[in-house]
Amino acid sequence: MQTELSKRLGIEHAIFGFTPFPAVAAAISRAGGFGVLGAVRYTAPDELARDLDWIQEHVDGKPYGLDVVMPAKKVEGVSEAEVEAMIPEGHRRFVRDTLTKHGVPELAEGEASGWRITGWMEQVARNQLDVAFDYPIKLLANALGSPPADVIRRAHDHDVLVAALAGSARHARKHADAGIDIVVAQGYEAGGHTGEIASMVLTPEAVEAVAPLPVLAAGGIGSGQQIAAALALGAQGVWLGSLWLTTTEADLHSAALTRKLLAAGSGDTVRSRALTGKPARQLRTEWTDAWDDPQGPGPLPMPLQGLLVAEAVSRIQKYEVQELLGTPVGQIVGRMNSERSVQAVFDDLTRGFERAVDRVIRIAGRGSQS
Repeated sequence: MQTELSKRLGIEHAIFGFTPFPAVAAAISRAGGFGVLGAVRYTAPDELARDLDWIQEHVDGKPYGLDVVMPAKKVEGVSEAEVEAMIPEGHRRFVRDTLTKHGVPELAEGEASGWRITGWMEQVARNQLDVAFDYPIKLLANALGSPPADVIRRAHDHDVLVAALAGSARHARKHADAGIDIVVAQGYEAGGHTGEIASMVLTPEAVEAVAPLPVLAAGGIGSGQQIAAALALGAQGVWLGSLWLTTTEADLHSAALTRKLLAAGSGDTVRSRALTGKPARQLRTEWTDAWDDPQGPGPLPMPLQGLLVAEAVSRIQKYEVQELLGTPVGQIVGRMNSERSVQAVFDDLTRGFERAVDRVIRIAGRGSQS
């Protein structure tokens, strides 16, 4: 499964795996792909350094990368406390009432929220980069568009390629103009923040828009056959995220959540602003229904929504409140019906890819003889 980009990065398979779990990122790289660690959950630089140390020790010398979240619009001189002060009391009351309605217990006295999206704030991401560039990362990806120009320059000075996610050909062209190296064309089917154009339409549009820059296809991809289709559409690889959530190396800290993912079908997700304030595909739950209800106050913009619901999400996860428990995940969740190792997933992907390519070769051969 080799492409020009995979050869450039020195990986066996053109499979890029995004994950918040260091053990999964390392396993992806060891399996011949390219593991990318999501940094948004790291609020302290030493925590990120600890996990990058671990990855460095467990990738067997294989390459890996980091994914940060740097908002396109910078807010100068505003602290997290000042941002939190912007949250209306009515929204705080709505959160309290929703949790009370479902009987969600409080956190223990003095217990801090374990889920805190401060990584949406640019300074936090910059602190993460101060750590990351001390490690031999080969790729820096940004989930909210092109990073600032100085960050792109800094990455290139460290011989690090820069990738940016795009939900349309217009976004892809903007990334190319900004000087990034790889466009991740993320279709509507994807988990987390995503646009409104499906992968089958978006991938070839993005490829044409930014040629000769390499494009990775993302969204709704979870089989070798789909990887073959993405490469046939012009992509130089695929970017997979949701598929790793039910691997044995993943650390969801919730058996109940794992069971929900294994039981979910492709129609059991929703694109909602409930988690971060931007449209993000996730499991549909009574929590997302409450925020999407026209009778409610509606989600706040990023980063206010993420700060507002941080403690609530921690409580829901800690006490595994079934009707509210969810996570960002794509429509490919319908294929995620068993717990397998990362290596087993890779074996399945590569076998499926080979079968798909053989099938197309046979079809093309018959066509040339007719």
